[in-house]
Amino acid sequence: MQGMDAGMNVLPIEHGEACAPLLQGLWESVRSEQQEILLSPYLPASFAFLTHVLLCAPFLVLDALGSVCQRVHSWRISAGSGHPPSLRCWLNCFWRVLYGYLTCILPATALFHWLRSPALPQMAPSCWQLFVEVFACLLLFDTLFFILHVTMHWVPWLYRNTHQLHHQHHTPFALAAQDSGSLELLSLLLLALSSAWVVGCHPLSEAFFHLINSWLAVEDHCGYDLPWALHRLLPCLGGAPHHQAHHTLYSVNYAPYFIHWDVLFGTYRAPVQKSRPK
Repeated sequence: MQGMDAGMNVLPIEHGEACAPLLQGLWESVRSEQQEILLSPYLPASFAFLTHVLLCAPFLVLDALGSVCQRVHSWRISAGSGHPPSLRCWLNCFWRVLYGYLTCILPATALFHWLRSPALPQMAPSCWQLFVEVFACLLLFDTLFFILHVTMHWVPWLYRNTHQLHHQHHTPFALAAQDSGSLELLSLLLLALSSAWVVGCHPLSEAFFHLINSWLAVEDHCGYDLPWALHRLLPCLGGAPHHQAHHTLYSVNYAPYFIHWDVLFGTYRAPVQKSRPK
């Protein structure tokens, strides 16, 4: 009887371990060691700013190489429009974005985080759940951004007071993805946080969503049509050529990532394909 009891006690544990999500070990280590940070009201803004800066760093290197390397320069979408943005241009943009985060984004998102009162579940999401939640967040954010973006262009007061600052970059570069007025920058970050809240994301899924969201924004504004860019692998994405057409023509390609809304509403403009040196 004691052997049977021991066997009955062991089987559920082994079965539970066999069915445990693949990401459970990662989630448990993060949750146990970084719980105070994960629940901090200052995490969303800090994560967004640091992630944005780090993801922009490779493109700063490309801009530096673009002045001396013909191969890198040939990848630029506007290769004939002059040299890539200078280091001073990057620094000026960095200070504007940092100022916006410190004075507006950090306190506002801290309040939003406090009102949302997030909790840390014990179980990690499955890989399928993580994929579905991240993809749903990207679709929802893309839709909300499209609506907001069209509104900012069609309402003159909103354009002058919120969006015009972003359009000072006729030839955008990576860091300029968040070079906007405080109101617009706050709106975009709240859209991202709200998208994760509406979908009901697991915190791990939400972190992946914000990471991918930041990368797509940086890649959209990088100014390079790179051979390994995501839009070359996924035709549903517009990528940097798609968004640079918006900065040039203003009234086309409003959606940030996917192209379906622009196609449906007749605002899609295919980027001009240029020949590349072999």
